Amino acid sequence: MLDLDADPWLRFLFHVARRRVVAGFVVAVVAFAGARPSWRSMAAGVPIALLGEGLRIWAAGHLVKGREVTMSGPYRLMRHPLYAGSALIGVGFAVAAASPLVAGVVLGYLAVMTVAAVRLEEATLRADFGEVYVRYAAGDRPARTRRFSARRAAGNGEHLAAIGFLAAALVLCGKVWLASRP
Repeated sequence: MLDLDADPWLRFLFHVARRRVVAGFVVAVVAFAGARPSWRSMAAGVPIALLGEGLRIWAAGHLVKGREVTMSGPYRLMRHPLYAGSALIGVGFAVAAASPLVAGVVLGYLAVMTVAAVRLEEATLRADFGEVYVRYAAGDRPARTRRFSARRAAGNGEHLAAIGFLAAALVLCGKVWLASRP
């Protein structure tokens, strides 16, 4: 188990990472308010975001949190597919929003929160799984045959991220529609 009292930097990262959901809602409000989407920007950004959501769903369908170092599915290819998927969603949203302000806010949020979450998660996995995680992080990823499970993805809450993705796309579509009305 990770001892946050032993490392002030990890304790700081823990406090930052704990606030990422609330901060994410604040960023979303600012981003929606500042978004200036067009059908063209939506056509460019939504596929990027869809790719990110697809990666998140694939990862969540393999992930068994807290009980193992997951090494199947996208975890065979990268250590943090959920965060990579979130980053793609953020980039896609920034492109769709067609606003330099929104891009700066969203990408800044992602940079700070993703770095904090990844470093904290890696320290936690190292503390909980020791040498198994160290070998995995070094690229020693034995073949795993676990199949994707939609039930596991839902159990990991990915259906909520998908609903959020759809809601964001609908809000941006609504903004385009309202802006195009005479």
